[in-house]
Amino acid sequence: MNSISIIGAGIGGLTLGNILKQHHLDFTIYESAPEIKPVGAGIMMAVNAMQIFEKLGLKEKIENAGNKIHEISITDEKLKTISTTDVLALEKKFNSCNIAIHRADLQNILAENIGFENIKLDYNLNKIDKKENYLLKFENGNEIESKIVFGADGIHSKIRDQILQTGKIRNAKQKCWRGLTDFNLPEKYDHHALEIWEKGKRFGFVKLSENKVYWYALINENNYRENINLIETFRDFDPLVLQILEATKPENIILNDIIDLAPIPKWFADNLCLVGDAAHATTPNMGQGACQSIEDAYIIGKLLAKSKDFNSIFKEFQKIRRKKVDYIVNTSWKIGKLSQWEKGNSIRNFLMRSIPESFNQKMIEKILQLEM
Repeated sequence: MNSISIIGAGIGGLTLGNILKQHHLDFTIYESAPEIKPVGAGIMMAVNAMQIFEKLGLKEKIENAGNKIHEISITDEKLKTISTTDVLALEKKFNSCNIAIHRADLQNILAENIGFENIKLDYNLNKIDKKENYLLKFENGNEIESKIVFGADGIHSKIRDQILQTGKIRNAKQKCWRGLTDFNLPEKYDHHALEIWEKGKRFGFVKLSENKVYWYALINENNYRENINLIETFRDFDPLVLQILEATKPENIILNDIIDLAPIPKWFADNLCLVGDAAHATTPNMGQGACQSIEDAYIIGKLLAKSKDFNSIFKEFQKIRRKKVDYIVNTSWKIGKLSQWEKGNSIRNFLMRSIPESFNQKMIEKILQLEM
């Protein structure tokens, strides 16, 4: 029997494992994949996440494995600025910075710090039953009894579906390609992340390490067809975009639908709690999906410092986190729709350029501020 089981070794589950380890609690993480592999290519760890990694003693390792990003801009297809974030001011205020990193590198740093002996791979949860404790049945035939269960099993959470029986997944009707390539960006983009907006399509890129570039491309679903040619689709973008696409091998590109989870009424049951995407999956338009799962783990850690009554912790955890994550989920959804407009783009870009930088800065500071 386990005292604590975490289902899912994504960034949220692994951060939670690090938090529990810090509190000297026994736990086991169960991951469906046979190995921790580089799904999703690149990821940006924003200032809020990096503050938490500093508290875990992992900030330096993560900085060394990734690339510091000091400027973030939205531009039009010719790379003319629409809006920009004063990242240096945020770095100064929070004593931390944004890091672009390969997802697998981040997961390995988190897993190594926990100790691989606490992580069971190839454990795909099939069924969870509540008796006196929880009975976890895995596809590999193993059954585990556990007193406390954390569901860190993503947007398609089996724990949420089977125990809380709630959750409506929303489709934004946008297709997203993510790619990783060897490419030497112009020096001015060494520490600069860009997202480029055009009619009904977007392209973003960021440098992860010496010659690795992570990129993503989005189009509206109504313009999608099988075997679409991305170079042709983005031909009206700056030549740099086409060069990045040309340099990318097809096997290093993944395609997904953009989806999120409509806010659910409750994240917890008796001795069980959802964290990260299982509780509040968001579209990626604010770069906060994984960062909010890291904040979840951090808040649980702060509450554990006061009490070891998990049911009271779970209740307080949702109370503290609810407002912020609902704001991020809803705002990200709206930004995703705005950025994919197919008509009135020049008006949209003009209005966005008219928004005072101080307004954007305050909104970002609100997101980056830790709640405890």
